Amino acid sequence: MTEKYPLLDKINFPADLRRLSRTQLPELCAEIRQFLLTSVSQSSGHLASGLGTVELTVALHYVYHTPQDKLVWDVGHQAYPHKILTGRKQQLHTIRQKDGLHPFPWREESEYDVLSVGHSSTSISASLGLAVAAQRQNLKQKVVSIIGDGAMTAGMAFEAMNHAGDIKPDMLVVLNDNDMSISENVGALNHHFARLLSGRFYTSLREGSKKLLSPLPHIRHFASRAEEHMKGMMAPGTIFEELGFNYIGPIDGHDVDALVETLSNMRHLSGPQLLHIATQKGKGYKPAEQDPIGYHGVPKFDPAESSLPKKAAGIPSYSEIFGQWLCDTADNDSLLMAVTPAMREGSGMVEFSQRFPKQYFDVAIAEQHSVTYAAGLAIAGTKPVVAIYSTFLQRGYDQLIHDVALQNLDVLFAIDRAGIVGADGPTHQGAFDLSYLRCIPNMLVMAPSNEQECLDMLTTGYQHKGPAAVRYPRGAGIGLELRQGKALDIGQAKTIHQGQDIAFLNFGALLPEVEVAAAAFNATVIDMRFVKPLDTDCLDELMKTHTLFVTIEENVIAGGAGSAVCEYIAQRESSPQVLRLGLPDEFIKHGSQNEVRAELGLDARGLERQVKDFIKQN
Repeated sequence: MTEKYPLLDKINFPADLRRLSRTQLPELCAEIRQFLLTSVSQSSGHLASGLGTVELTVALHYVYHTPQDKLVWDVGHQAYPHKILTGRKQQLHTIRQKDGLHPFPWREESEYDVLSVGHSSTSISASLGLAVAAQRQNLKQKVVSIIGDGAMTAGMAFEAMNHAGDIKPDMLVVLNDNDMSISENVGALNHHFARLLSGRFYTSLREGSKKLLSPLPHIRHFASRAEEHMKGMMAPGTIFEELGFNYIGPIDGHDVDALVETLSNMRHLSGPQLLHIATQKGKGYKPAEQDPIGYHGVPKFDPAESSLPKKAAGIPSYSEIFGQWLCDTADNDSLLMAVTPAMREGSGMVEFSQRFPKQYFDVAIAEQHSVTYAAGLAIAGTKPVVAIYSTFLQRGYDQLIHDVALQNLDVLFAIDRAGIVGADGPTHQGAFDLSYLRCIPNMLVMAPSNEQECLDMLTTGYQHKGPAAVRYPRGAGIGLELRQGKALDIGQAKTIHQGQDIAFLNFGALLPEVEVAAAAFNATVIDMRFVKPLDTDCLDELMKTHTLFVTIEENVIAGGAGSAVCEYIAQRESSPQVLRLGLPDEFIKHGSQNEVRAELGLDARGLERQVKDFIKQN
C-alpha cells in the first residue's frame, strides 16, 4: 500500500495536502486517480465524474483553507476525490452500501461536506447564502461552488447567479465543463489570459480605474466596453458578465499547476467570480474516457478489461418495459411526444430517441420546464408523455398542479424509481409521490403490481382524458410473458385471493411479498391498482365480511394510499380496523432495495410480523 501510494498514504485531511510542494501535486493526482479506479472497480459506484475532477479537487483543497473555507459541491457524483482527501479514503470501498459512506456529500458524514446534495443545481444558491452570512458576521472565510455544465442548464442556477450579480458578495463559482474540448494552442492562450485576468495587477488596475472614472460616465462606459472587447476575444463569458460575475477562463481543468495559480489569484478577488474549466469525464482511464455515460455508475469490474461486464440476460426492467411501450405506441400514433429532463438512459428511452427523434425531447435538467412544456404540447393537441423519476417530479410540483391538473390536460406522467431505489439513498428514494399526487384534483394515479399491469396502466393513462400518473419501481418485474397493453376499467381493483377476516390491500409492486405474508392468516388479498380513484365498491363489500384491513405501499404512510382508505372508511357506518404499512416518517438511508425493505419490515417476513404484533396489541 505504501509503495503504491507514497504521497496519498501521508494525506488524511487537506491540512496534510497543503504541506506538499506544488511540484508534488501532479504525482498526487495520479495516485488519487489510481486509488479511485481501484476502489470503485472493487466495490461499484460512480466513476467517470470523479476521474474528471481529481486535479480540481486537489487544487481547491490546496488553495482554500477547508473546512474554514467552504466548498459546495453540486449533485456530488464528482465528489469521490473530495471524500478521499477529507478523512474517508479508508472507507471509500463502502460507498453506497448499507451503513457505508453516503453516495454524495453529506453534512452528517463530515465537516468538509457543507451541503447535503443529490439533486442538481443547488450549489450556487446555497453558496450565495453562505457568502452573505459570512460577510454579515465578518467571518474570514471564502465560499466556492463547484457546478457542472449539465447542472448549469437548470433555471435555479441562473436564478442564483442573477441574485448574486445584484447583491455582489464575495464568492466563486467553478463551472466544470466536461463537454468542451480546448485545443492545445487555445488552451495555452487561455491559461495565459486566465492568469492575467485573475492577477492582482489587472484586478487593481480594473477596480482602480472604475473608482477614478466614476465621475466621468462616458469615459467609464468606454473603458468598460474596451474591457469587454478584450475579454470577448479570449473567452465566451459574456452571459456570466451580464449576470454580474467576473468571468475567467476557460482553462484546462487537468493542469493542476495552472488551477492552483489561478485559484490563488481568484481567492483574493472581491465580488462574484466565475472560473470556467474544461475537463474530461473518465480522465486517465481510457474506457471511461471513450464511454463516460457507461462508466458514470459502474458495477464491480476488472480495470484491465476494456469494457464493463455485460449485464446477464434476464427479466427486463420496468424502465426497459416503458421504453418498449413508448416505441410500440409511437408506431401507431404520431401524436405521441416523449419528454424527459435529462434522463434518457435511466428512463429507458434510448431506442425511442433514435427511432422517433422528432417526437423525442430531452429538455436538460429542467424538471419544471418539462412539465409546463408538456402542458403546451397537450394544449396544441399532441399527446405528451413525461418520463421522470419520482424524486425529480417533486421539483415540478407547482407546474403539475397549476399548468397541467388545473387545466385538466391530457399529460401522462411515467414515474420511474418509485419507492425504494437503494444505493442512491435519501435524496433519490421515491417515497412521496402517492401522497403528493393523490391530493391533486383531476389526477388519475395508478400503481402496478407487475410489469403487465404497468403496460396496461400506461395504455390506460395515455388514452385517459386528463392528467394521469403511473408510478413503477426501479429494477425488474416478476418475469411475466407480456402481451400488448390494454386499457383497464378505471378505479377497479382485482381480487388475488379470497380469504376471511383480514384483507390485505396492496398498492404497487410489493404484491409477491404481500401474498406470502397473507397466506399465514388465510387473508384476502386485493390488488388495488388505483390509488385515485379508489375502488370504493370493493371496499364496501370487504367491510361487510372483514374486521381488519392491512394496506401496503412503498410510499410514506403519511398521506399515502392507506390514508385514502382510512379517509373513505371514516365516512361509512362500518369501521374495520386499519393497519397501514409503508415507509416511516423519516428519510430512508441507502442500502440495497432488499436490505432496506427487510429493515423496514416490507418483505414477507416483516409484513407477517407487523400484522401479528398489531393483532396481539388489539
